[in-house]
Amino acid sequence: MEQDSPWKEVLENLFEDFLSFFFPDLHRDIDFSQPVEFLENELQPIAVESETGKRVVDKLVKVFLRNGDERWLLIHVEIQGYQEKNFPERMYIYNYRIFDKFRRDVISLAVLTDDNPDFRPSAYSRAGWGCEMLFRYPLIKLIDYRDCIQELEANPNPFAMVVRAFLRTLETEGNFEERYIWKKRFLLALYECGLERETIRMLYKFIDWVMRLPEDLDKELVVEIEKFKEANTMSYITTAERIGITKGVAQGIAQSIAVVLEIKFGEAGENLTQRVQQSRQSEVLQKFLEGLKHAPSLSEAERMFSELEQQGS
Repeated sequence: MEQDSPWKEVLENLFEDFLSFFFPDLHRDIDFSQPVEFLENELQPIAVESETGKRVVDKLVKVFLRNGDERWLLIHVEIQGYQEKNFPERMYIYNYRIFDKFRRDVISLAVLTDDNPDFRPSAYSRAGWGCEMLFRYPLIKLIDYRDCIQELEANPNPFAMVVRAFLRTLETEGNFEERYIWKKRFLLALYECGLERETIRMLYKFIDWVMRLPEDLDKELVVEIEKFKEANTMSYITTAERIGITKGVAQGIAQSIAVVLEIKFGEAGENLTQRVQQSRQSEVLQKFLEGLKHAPSLSEAERMFSELEQQGS
């Protein structure tokens, strides 16, 4: 379905990042110098219809391991999923149908986006009269990252931002004003993340899709984004630095810093913004702007500014 395409695109176009983020042990065993092939034609004949009519994304991917072995990975993403009794059975059916048809070893992986912490269907089993079958598969739930926000903010993997955007979407359900603030922060942050142009485009499209807003707020956000938008390949920090050149030196740099602080830390950075705007030491402000690009946390940014102020006094 068209509504699922952002998940499909971000998974396929950022596949190595996907495995590195969610399944690092598997990622380490794959030889990414060899071509990765998405087997859409092979997957289509064995597809299982979901009884609930829910949206899903399935990918069958051929990879080569570092030891030279070929493996097929069956990746299943349940979009806006809900608890489903037959989910493990469906995972098993996919797996055995692929093996039965192509006689290939298949590694099944599941990512669930539902918000039920107790729904963790990671195995399918049958047993009776001495006959037993057990099928287990790795399972990822996005809500498990709720307690890892600081780690996600410091993680350069693009899927760290995918997960953050998705979690903020769940958190702001029914509160479009707050979602607007987070969506703006995520989209602007793309301009200072240092990622490649195509990766930025994929993330921008995904965030714009998952963090849906009413039409009037979306139009307002577009206007705000256009104020800062230049070339997609140019970092946002560079844009902010240019703002500083067009105004009084200290005042302009302070304004640039204020924008960057808003992107990186939101309302939490307001006190530091006020301190910056009171400073008239352009050299201190310029050094802080340059160092702010790499500050992993607000406390580190505050410490950095205090040290620079002491050195400049």
